[in-house]
Amino acid sequence: MSASLPNIRHQSQQDLETYFESIGEKKFRIKQVQEWIWQKHAHSFEDMSNLSKELRTKMATDFSLPALRVDATQYSNDGTVKSRFKTFDGHLVEGVLIPTDDRKTACVSSQIGCSLSCKFCATGYMERKRNLTYDEIVDQVVLINQQSEQVFEKKLTNIVFMGMGEPLLNYNNVLKAIERISAKDGLFMSPRRITVSTAGVAKQIRMLGDDQVKFKLALSLHAPNDAKRNQIMPINETNNIKVLTEALNYFYKKTGNEITLEYILFKNLNDSAKDAEELTKVFRQIPADLINIIEYNSIDAFKFTKPDEDDTQSFMDILAANKVNARLRRSRGKDIDAACGQLANKG
Repeated sequence: MSASLPNIRHQSQQDLETYFESIGEKKFRIKQVQEWIWQKHAHSFEDMSNLSKELRTKMATDFSLPALRVDATQYSNDGTVKSRFKTFDGHLVEGVLIPTDDRKTACVSSQIGCSLSCKFCATGYMERKRNLTYDEIVDQVVLINQQSEQVFEKKLTNIVFMGMGEPLLNYNNVLKAIERISAKDGLFMSPRRITVSTAGVAKQIRMLGDDQVKFKLALSLHAPNDAKRNQIMPINETNNIKVLTEALNYFYKKTGNEITLEYILFKNLNDSAKDAEELTKVFRQIPADLINIIEYNSIDAFKFTKPDEDDTQSFMDILAANKVNARLRRSRGKDIDAACGQLANKG
């Protein structure tokens, strides 16, 4: 099988009908093949056991079926499982299974590397090699779901696009992957259990509204004003807080979907009482349900540290006094570099 052959998972219904007709096969074969691909998650034509040997051989000469493979797996002391996946063309990308008592969440990647260079994120120091295709994104979810069933005897309950890359810079593949994940003839997971996180690409946030998507949106804010956000997130220079506020309001008006703000606390950068007051003002301007206050997980290239517990609590207290719905999110998987901002193909 050569990956230069057409990828069978990228063929439309019409393409497959034309193909099977051309080789003298009945139409019902299409349904069988699609079941193998999207419901039974076959990773080779040989797996498709209810097709004749001749047909499997013929398909293998006419199509490729490139799929992600698990290249390495690490298990954290807190139950988190990090996987490094290998693509058909030899690239590496990571995904994480995050278990809690009532949830099993897959954190998936959308790109190989990232072009946004956020200073606090290990992936931001890697070159963006390429976008993941929609079937590679689906493969991550399928493989992490299999791990969840093996390790915890539970299926995934949630998916977050918070791994490597900026999902909205791989817009079409991310939306198509979510369509497949939520399809009845796919994983049939409700889009309401899927959250796409963005560093803030205003144009695409508006496009999500126009496309009437059903999933939740999270904005990686991480600073209460433009001056501070510019320091740590270069994207803010072209997508500042005012522009993002307008885009998020547009998205909410169009969809009514839940919006969350993500805010990593950095000692002596964005953790003061003044920062908490400014963050409150930003929160008031966005139809967000919640601010996730996130523990910073150190990476070698960025010299900031997380605030001590007292300062973190003071920050949370100010938000609470201002009636801001905020939750402190403790990091998971730090010991295996699987926590927020740490994914860089180590391990």
